[in-house]
Amino acid sequence: MQKDAMLIQLGYVPNDALLDQLQKIEENTAGYDKIQKHIMDLHNHLKVDGAYVALSNSNDYFKIKVDSPSQELAQEAHDKIKHFSDKFKVKVDKLKNKETYYIIGFDS
Repeated sequence: MQKDAMLIQLGYVPNDALLDQLQKIEENTAGYDKIQKHIMDLHNHLKVDGAYVALSNSNDYFKIKVDSPSQELAQEAHDKIKHFSDKFKVKVDKLKNKETYYIIGFDS
């Protein structure tokens, strides 16, 4: 998938800074080529739960943010993230005391 298309699907308007940031994230994410499609699928599945995948501003990783309006939807989002991680062997790190995860990469 082209970088512009990836950014657009994540809700960004592509520009040079975002393209550079995405390039760094791709290089920093182990096995990115194996999980890229699954990241976009996860993003689409999470939208109904008030959660999403985004570019992290503080680390060179994709982040998953759970901003669900209810505890029930938040739990659905967390369950989907766990399923995604287990099924596609993707390592995710949840930040302590936050509703945020980082997608670290393919966990072979």
